[in-house]
Amino acid sequence: MKTLNNHVILFDNECPICYAYTKAFVKIGMLSQSGREAYQEMPSNICPLVNHQKAADEIALVNTETGEVTYGIKSLFKIIAYAIPFFKPLFLFGPFVYVMQQLYAFISYNRKVIIPVAIKENSLQPTFKLRYRITFLLFTWSITAYILIDYAHLLTDFVTMGSNYREYLICGGQLFFQGIIISFYRKEKLWDYLGSMMTISFAGSLLLLPIIVLDKYFNFQPLFFLIYFLMIAGLMFLEHIRRSKLLKLGWLMSVTWALYRLIVLGLILILS
Repeated sequence: MKTLNNHVILFDNECPICYAYTKAFVKIGMLSQSGREAYQEMPSNICPLVNHQKAADEIALVNTETGEVTYGIKSLFKIIAYAIPFFKPLFLFGPFVYVMQQLYAFISYNRKVIIPVAIKENSLQPTFKLRYRITFLLFTWSITAYILIDYAHLLTDFVTMGSNYREYLICGGQLFFQGIIISFYRKEKLWDYLGSMMTISFAGSLLLLPIIVLDKYFNFQPLFFLIYFLMIAGLMFLEHIRRSKLLKLGWLMSVTWALYRLIVLGLILILS
């Protein structure tokens, strides 16, 4: 594997994902030991070459010899193609590049709600792009509801199955319900909160998947499915509290988050 020398990749040190994969590049020898810096601590010799806001949006790779700067997925392609030339033709294939650019942007512009951390004062943040946040909300809503429909089959001893659209309505209803409340409470946090809330729902649904799969091979008791579901809901509530603190929202949004779920549960039991 060849090392791309005389290049520095500028990562976001407030982003655990960025920190991890750029460190991996150095560790496995794709970049030199000095080939990785946080853009928040950009070296003075590199600083004039880089568009600072663009580097915050999409990871920048700087050629310290020529001054050339690439951003986003092209930075990653450049590192990988140099280390493993076999991939170079793929990285020059237009349709593949376009798809990967969109996927990279989707993750990059939502990274602060996927894995939130405390934001340092006056630190440069990624540009907010509404289309990527709405796409993220629709993606997590649809996958979460789809998984919940499958898990609902395991809870029929306790609640009726209902229509296939019920879980979509419940997930979408919570977006609408919480969106209205935060619009009155802290409107400037609307999109950050909704993105963070749907990440919690998405993560919770993924934790249900192993049980859905294992149910095909093991004969679990119905009570097990209920207890596991309640345990996941409890973990989601704790994560909601943690993320609300990071967003400096206090307890209101966590209380209404739980209240909505209790109201829905009550309606399901009444209508069963």
